[in-house]
Amino acid sequence: MTFENTLEFAKKLDSQDQLHKYQDEFIFPQVNGKKVIYFTGNSLGLQPKRTKAYVDEVMNDWANLAVEGHFYSEKPWWDYHERFANPLSKIVGALPSEVTVMNTLTVNLHLLMVSFYRPTKARYKIICEEKAFPSDQYMFQSQVHFHGYKPEDAIVEIKRREGEHNIRLEDVLAKIEEVGEELALVLIGGVNYYTGQVFDMKTITAAGHKAGAYVGWDLAHAAGNVKLELHNWDIDFAAWCSYKYMNSGPGNASGCFIHEKHHNNVELPRFAGWWGHNKERRFKMEPTFDPVHGADGWQISNLPVLSLAPYLASVDMFDEIGMDALIQKRDLITSYLEFILHEIDEEVDSSFEIITPSNPSERASQLSVLLHGEGRSLFDYLMKNGVITDWREPNVIRLAPVPLYTSFTDMYEFGQILKAGILGKANL
Repeated sequence: MTFENTLEFAKKLDSQDQLHKYQDEFIFPQVNGKKVIYFTGNSLGLQPKRTKAYVDEVMNDWANLAVEGHFYSEKPWWDYHERFANPLSKIVGALPSEVTVMNTLTVNLHLLMVSFYRPTKARYKIICEEKAFPSDQYMFQSQVHFHGYKPEDAIVEIKRREGEHNIRLEDVLAKIEEVGEELALVLIGGVNYYTGQVFDMKTITAAGHKAGAYVGWDLAHAAGNVKLELHNWDIDFAAWCSYKYMNSGPGNASGCFIHEKHHNNVELPRFAGWWGHNKERRFKMEPTFDPVHGADGWQISNLPVLSLAPYLASVDMFDEIGMDALIQKRDLITSYLEFILHEIDEEVDSSFEIITPSNPSERASQLSVLLHGEGRSLFDYLMKNGVITDWREPNVIRLAPVPLYTSFTDMYEFGQILKAGILGKANL
């Protein structure tokens, strides 16, 4: 498609967008009496309007039924999480038995490492990406310390080549082969939070397995954003948060995937709890743990239904739309934003460098932009003028045109605000 940097063209794209109506499903903050252009769904998604009804339902059941709500509410609390199995499995490309919801992201990654990071004297190393999200880095360090290893010995980071912003697939594969028989686990973010690079999860997983290691993925920035095929890619485990692209609310519940090939492995250790125990016998209060078959068997505690309600509201919306439709718009609106940035770049003195890969197969709903010659003052200008974006040192803004609630008109208007902010500074 040949793009144009005009309001008329942007409105034409909006008129052809089958998802455009979903903007009305969300609540937008207001700046200067106008709804914002929201680019930070990669950090916290907007609130769907339907969320309140899901939460109110739980609150009303609690008020009217009290403890009996566990069994007699319209959506009984004791099996509330089971409503996620079918829609969530479609979002991440899994069997319904392979997904569950519980805890929060880093908690779940720690719990999954109980099962899948089992170092031995000979095989103890973890491969991860350089500059992974800090929470992952802290997790790796504490895990290897817990097992009696030094991080500098056990953690192997795949680095970017000098002068490059993204990690090359061939370098990932070469590092896996190099570590070889010392490799216990490959655990990488499916989408790098800083650059927006999407990794080739299928190829990397196959390479890790060939080396004899388990392979897991942190899908914080991938779930609800990237076309995933976790089952078919033979991934051992994965976890993700729900509050970014899946709009479940701040700090909300995490999702987990455990491949079915591990469900019957009684030798695989896990930390057990009451809610992972055989559902039909749970209330017999038996002393010996008998895990639920499937990913639910990794649950530990009674689930926080009030937290799950907003997540279910969003998952139901995803089920209405389907990932294919989301990704089709994602690719088009991200390309249009890229075009707008290049157009504005030619009209101002500053220079924009998009450090997210240009290949659509290596990116999703995020463009990370180095603003050469610009500083924090430009970010502040954007925020004061109704563009909610994200600043990362030294001078990177992350822009996530989430297909559920951003429009092509938003992209055009953002370009005009960005240009005004740069030219206004130059004219001072």
